[in-house]
Amino acid sequence: MTGKAQPFAGLRVVDFSSVVSGPHCTSLLCSMGAEVIKIEPPEGEMLRDRPPMRGGASAFYGHMNGGKRCIALDLKAPAAIEVVRRLIARADILVENFRPGVMKRLGLDYESVKAIRPDLIYCSISGYGQTGPSAGKAAYAPVVHASSGYDMAHLSYQEGREKPDVSAIYVADVISGTYAMGAIATALYHRRATGEGQSIDVSMMEATLSVLVPDIEKAQFPAPQPIPRALSGAIRCADGYVMMAPASERNFQALAKAMDREDWLTDPRFATFAERRANTPILAGIVADWASTRLVADVEALWESHGVPCSRFRTVGEALDDPQLAHRNAVVTMRDSGGTFRSVHPPFRISGLEARTRPDIADIDADAASILAEIGYTDADVANLRRSDAPR
Repeated sequence: MTGKAQPFAGLRVVDFSSVVSGPHCTSLLCSMGAEVIKIEPPEGEMLRDRPPMRGGASAFYGHMNGGKRCIALDLKAPAAIEVVRRLIARADILVENFRPGVMKRLGLDYESVKAIRPDLIYCSISGYGQTGPSAGKAAYAPVVHASSGYDMAHLSYQEGREKPDVSAIYVADVISGTYAMGAIATALYHRRATGEGQSIDVSMMEATLSVLVPDIEKAQFPAPQPIPRALSGAIRCADGYVMMAPASERNFQALAKAMDREDWLTDPRFATFAERRANTPILAGIVADWASTRLVADVEALWESHGVPCSRFRTVGEALDDPQLAHRNAVVTMRDSGGTFRSVHPPFRISGLEARTRPDIADIDADAASILAEIGYTDADVANLRRSDAPR
């Protein structure tokens, strides 16, 4: 900790979410000082048993839930719903990512709970939004990647490929969780001015579409013939690949100088962006031939020294060891019952405030006693509660 103030210190979040989108949102809130109370089923949320596992603890779960307080409740039990209602009465923010309709069946939808806490910021994240013909569809990130066009857009850039990729990279979840955090911050700003609460409806599909800017436009204004590829991509060297992306005119001039091909700058095939794009296959072939006998490290170093945007392809483990991340103190050591592992802090810095991932991960129901005491439960009440919501 730096000793700086945290922007959301003093705010309390009741978190019903699971897996990635909601937990990513509440993790960001937690990193900025909010107290997050995570409500899990008695057996724990599904990520608790997802690999990698170490000593019975999931690093995947821990990555998403550091710093949160945890209580296990069976929401089918009326006594558990009463606990939740008491928690909401003292909360500023509620986050859930159940399928639309679940919270209403529990009597915990926005219209029901705003009577308990009128200024509550209530955030729902779902695959397609809370209303409409697709609202009830089950949706995890891979499904949303397919339905939003994300996968087919990605495929369109892979020459010679016909089948969309299989990926466990949760783009839709992380983007929608980040948008949810931004919407919550906006609603808090509005609440400060007006005293009003808000209901927030985040659609994973719409969030994913938001990253497809050129593809949205190409879908509306298709070219009469395929547009040639830009001069960027994986360049094969003697011992691996380098990604280059000379997007600007200055970048292209730097590439030409680095390769001792300043003749390109006056060659009518390459001198302007339009001609260069039309002749990309020729130019890319020249670059590929030049790189094919050189080592990745030498190509990367040469291009970087001339200001050409480029990078060798690294593993995630290699990226975590980058000295730049060490300089920014971007990597955090997390702690749970299985030991330690590395995660990352939020990817932004605020000059006078602190936004840092909290490193400690709670076991299932670890904070139940203190949470229940704070909302007026005696030891006898807790014992009765545990009997009433025990598995049947």
